[in-house]
Parts: sequence; C-alpha cells; structure tokens
Amino acid sequence: MSDIKIAIIGLGYVGLPLARLFATKYPVIGFDINEGRIKELQAGSDKTLEVSDDVLQAVLQKSPKMETGFYCSNQLEDIADCNYYIVTVPTPVDSTNRPILTPLYKSSETVGKVLKKGDTVVYESTVYPGVTEDECVPVLEKISGLKFNQDFYVGYSPERINPGDKEHTVEKILKVTSGSTPEVGKKVDELYKSVITAGTFLASSIKVAEAAKVIENSQRDINIAFVNELAKIFNLMDIDTHDVLEAAGTKWNFLPFKPGLVGGHCIGVDPYYLAQKAQEHGYHPEIILAGRRMNDGMGKYVASEVVKLMVQKDIKVKNSKILVLGITFKENCPDVRNTKAVDVITNLQQYHTEVSIYDPWASPEEVEHEYNLKTSKNLPSDQYDAVVLTVSHKEFESLDLKSLLTKNGVIYDVKGILKTRADRRL
Repeated sequence: MSDIKIAIIGLGYVGLPLARLFATKYPVIGFDINEGRIKELQAGSDKTLEVSDDVLQAVLQKSPKMETGFYCSNQLEDIADCNYYIVTVPTPVDSTNRPILTPLYKSSETVGKVLKKGDTVVYESTVYPGVTEDECVPVLEKISGLKFNQDFYVGYSPERINPGDKEHTVEKILKVTSGSTPEVGKKVDELYKSVITAGTFLASSIKVAEAAKVIENSQRDINIAFVNELAKIFNLMDIDTHDVLEAAGTKWNFLPFKPGLVGGHCIGVDPYYLAQKAQEHGYHPEIILAGRRMNDGMGKYVASEVVKLMVQKDIKVKNSKILVLGITFKENCPDVRNTKAVDVITNLQQYHTEVSIYDPWASPEEVEHEYNLKTSKNLPSDQYDAVVLTVSHKEFESLDLKSLLTKNGVIYDVKGILKTRADRRL
C-alpha cells in the first residue's frame, strides 16, 4: 500500500478528522472549494474544533509533494496524481425535506475531471441506498470518459463521526466499508483498517453499507421521538419525565434516550433520505415520518410551554425578555447546521417577546449568516422573565440561573441539565 495517495473532497466536520488520520500514514491532499477554509487550515487552525491546532500542525505540509502528511488546496492539479478519492460532502434536505444531492453531484464532477484508470472513489456522505452507483457513478463516467468497474472503481464507507465528541474520535469508531467489486471492497477495507484502530466491517455490497448508515440515525430519531412523546404525556400528568427515565433506566435493557431538540446534519436529516427512497418504491414509511413529525414539532412545543409557565406566574408575555442558552445543534460543539434551537427562538418571537441568545461555542457571524439572529459569546448582565436551556453546554452547568431572573421569572430546562424538577421548571 506504499503507492497510495489520497484526496479528501470536503474538509468539514467529517473530512478534516479523516484527512488528519490518513495523513499519519499516507500523503493526503485535502480539497475544498471554500478558499477561506483552505487558508485557515493551512495556517494550522480548525474553527470546527474537531482537530486541535497542535494535532493539525503535526501533519501539515507546505507542499503537495510529500511522502506522508496533509496539504490543503482548492486547485484541481494538486489532486490529479491521487489514486484514492474520498468524498465527504454534506447531504442536506430542502424546505420540503427532499434530499439535496447537489453537493454530491458537484464533488463527483470535480473528481471526474482528474479521474484516471485504476483509481478508486469512496463516498462517505450519508445517502439512501443506490445513490453511489445510480447517481454518482454516471457523473464520474460522463466527466472522466472512463468505464465503471473497468477503468475505475467506487466504494462506500459511511461516516460515523459525532461532532464535538473527543472520546469517540474517528479512529475509535468501527468503520463499515464496501466496494463495487469484491476485490475493490477488500482494498477499501484494508485502506481504512490501516488507520482505524477500532477495526472495520466489510459489507456485502455498497447498497447494504448505504442502508446500514441511514438506518443508524433513523433508529435514534425514532427512539428520541418516543421519549419526546412521553415528555408531552407526562407533562400533562404532572410527572417529571427525567425522574421516570431514571427509574426505568434501572432495568438492564432499557435504552437511555432523553427528550430534546433533534437537529444537526445527521439525525434530523437522514430519515428523510430513507423515507424518500421508500416512497419511490411505493411504500409510505409511517413510523419513520411520524418520528420526524414529533421531533420537528418540539421547538414549537417548548416555546408554548415556556409561555404557559409565564402566564401561570402572571408575567406579561408581550415584550417580555427571554434568554435562550444555546443555539448549536448539540452540546460542546460549534456546529449550528439544522439546529432546532432556532425553532424555539422563532416560535418565542411569534409571541412578541424579546429574545436574547447566549452561546459560548457558536460563531455569531455564522449564526447571523445562516439564521439572521444575533448571538453573544458572553453571558448578558440583564435579568429576564424566562431563561430557556436548549443545549447542555458544560458552561451552563455552573451558571447561577436564578440571578438571571426577574421576580417570578421562569426557567425551562429542555435537556435536563438541572438536577431536580424544582430547578428545571421554576
């Protein structure tokens, strides 16, 4: 495997950690169309915080000509002599929750321009079964003029990175692999096995690997939807959901899911990819879509519950001041893609409230660009009629929330950060 040179297409939350890992053993060119991202990484810094500056700088090279290491570029000629191309671009949905494959098409066009006989293209982006061979391969063939499984080959190895998780890093997560022929499958598997300490699992086909990935997140989505529904039921019964889950969790096979806002680039999106493909085959996926409806409606539900508590405490809702703690899609991570905290905020604003947002992790510039919302990395000094904890950042655990409240002010803890029900719903 000494003649391997890898190009990673897309240097976001998935591509960069993978590129850094491969760069410890192989020459790796990281390719991204975002010039600002290239400059940032070549300067030795990662704003996503997935790779620490010292770890990144340890593998960075100043030239694409290297024996091992990592070089970033947005120039096609720098990836022209690679023989493995690994695509790690996002796969979002549109406003009607239909899959957007444009990033995959564009990245396939990019690879097609430099694809040579004997090269292998591996896709990591989460998709519905069939996308790699039915959607991406025709683009590669058209742009390159080469023949699939004769001149070039493809593989699929779904990403399993958990943004912000410093324990389950890419090399510590078992990797599913696959190839367009049995021989290519083995080669792709060996490539990943050479750097993934947790090991690999060679799937029987690309479609199996694609399906395995998309059901991983669909399963989590459905389980979270179930506890979100429980939270609504128990709230009506004046029972603390977190207390119930703690008691039920004493059984060895009870699954430890918690209620909350389900967003992000995976769990909040992937079920729609599977649902879309199922519907194309004439099947309406009732459970998957029911879970999505439940989770997509949680932002509106949280906002209405906050307002109800304010009314119960005789707080005038119109023009009231509310502080939302957290706008990222998950804790201890700067990722704001498809964050459902925004749903809470926009629904609170519909009650004509004045909402302030504090998040020590999120980039205010990115939030304003994506959602047209103002955020602060510093805790405001004002007092508020309500404080809503939407994200369980570690910084929030030590806050004196009561000091942030006006008289009779309300605290609503979406994530169960606070220890008791009395604390969670003051």
